Amino acid sequence: MLISRCAIGSAATLLLLGGCTVGPNFEHPSSWWSVSSWFKEEPAATPPVPSKPVVQPFDPHWWTIFKDAQLTGLEDKLAAANLDVRVADIRLAEAREELGITAADGLPQVSATTSYTRGQESREGIFALSPPGPPGSGTGALYRPYNLFQAGFDASWEVDLWGRVRREVESSGAQVKVSEEQERDTLITSGAELARDYVTLRGTQLKLQITRENLDVSQQNLKLTQERAAGGVTTDLDVAQAAAQVESTAAQIPGLEQTEAQLINAISFLLGEQPRALEVELAAPRPVPPVPPQVPVGLPSELARRRPDIREAEAQLHSATANVGVAVASFYPTFTLSLSPSFTGLQVHDLWNAGAGTYTFGPSLTLPIFEGGRLTRTLELRDAQQQEAAVTYQRTVLNALHEVDNALTAYDKEQRQRQHLEQAVAANRRALDLARQRYEQGVSDFLQVLIVQRDLLASELLLADSTTTVSTNLVQLYLALGGGWQADLPEKNGSSL
Repeated sequence: MLISRCAIGSAATLLLLGGCTVGPNFEHPSSWWSVSSWFKEEPAATPPVPSKPVVQPFDPHWWTIFKDAQLTGLEDKLAAANLDVRVADIRLAEAREELGITAADGLPQVSATTSYTRGQESREGIFALSPPGPPGSGTGALYRPYNLFQAGFDASWEVDLWGRVRREVESSGAQVKVSEEQERDTLITSGAELARDYVTLRGTQLKLQITRENLDVSQQNLKLTQERAAGGVTTDLDVAQAAAQVESTAAQIPGLEQTEAQLINAISFLLGEQPRALEVELAAPRPVPPVPPQVPVGLPSELARRRPDIREAEAQLHSATANVGVAVASFYPTFTLSLSPSFTGLQVHDLWNAGAGTYTFGPSLTLPIFEGGRLTRTLELRDAQQQEAAVTYQRTVLNALHEVDNALTAYDKEQRQRQHLEQAVAANRRALDLARQRYEQGVSDFLQVLIVQRDLLASELLLADSTTTVSTNLVQLYLALGGGWQADLPEKNGSSL
């Protein structure tokens, strides 16, 4: 009873002392951007663009802004099917288990022990120094074989007086946050890559359609020149030039078909499918997903809460700050309480006798005196790592601001380029009609028709590229904004996916 009271009293005293946590406390870094840094006022004489960003909250499922049901269906499958997301989810589970392992260091450690020993003492050993007793004294029993049974348990608890374990748990908890943000980043990046591949696929199919239509026109021109050459109105030179135009246009089709197949496979890979698995679903041409008149881009003050890389950098800074506390706590004494009761007997039933019990109990203190500079160097290292994490956080925020600004600029300027290309295509189409009329009337040669047709094909392909780029730039804008971020990760079979 006395031992129990002493144990309880010692534990209570150490618990009262255990509220101290050394090292710096983590403070969330402040944000330092403004709404005005996002948008630049265009001069009054600048023509407006069809699609303008607006400071309004947006749906995490930002791809629905394209109003493309097939794209939305593919994005809905991504979280459950993408292999990179599954790997990130497993790594998150690993980080949570690491946190549990670290937290276990702050709890008492108890282990049970039991043993059986069969032995016999040597007659020529140390017992031979004792003179034999009189007959009947039982001294000979010392040399008989014997059984020894033991059972007990060991309990120990390192009292976290200075918060070393608490800081380690804090650091591991921050690493769990890092893994969560890495999974979110994988989700957002994969979603943007899927949307970009899908838009590019539709743009490639549009270019295929344009090229095939121009091939039909070139074949009609070839037929026209052959008829005129047969009638003696033109020469074989025009026929040869028209035939060359047909082959040049046809030569562009295989490369575009190859790009189309590669993009379908890229989308299949993102969804964890075999090559060509989505060929039937995606091979039918569809329009390039159009951009809406207004594009909600959220509030600048919310950028740090949406961008997983910023949240990850903040969690890394939190972890590094907690590790400084771990290093500081290493300079302080370590207190451990231990208790080891056991029972020993020559027979199993003897273990439960009152006289079979033994125990050891008591606190121990370990104070580092000389470590060869290891503790000091470790603290300096943790301080440097915290400073590095702080600079990395600032760099991540600054990079995010640059990415958003660049994406907004690219979205605006590409729309203006597309407006010029639309006018160029319209002008080239009119020029081609006029050139064909002049050729048929005999006013000009066929070379002029070929030149204008080549210019029209080039401008139509450039317009198709620009239309695709406008939509992919919108994808890039939402990626820069951290679009797709959600507080809760998508669930899959009860896991965090």
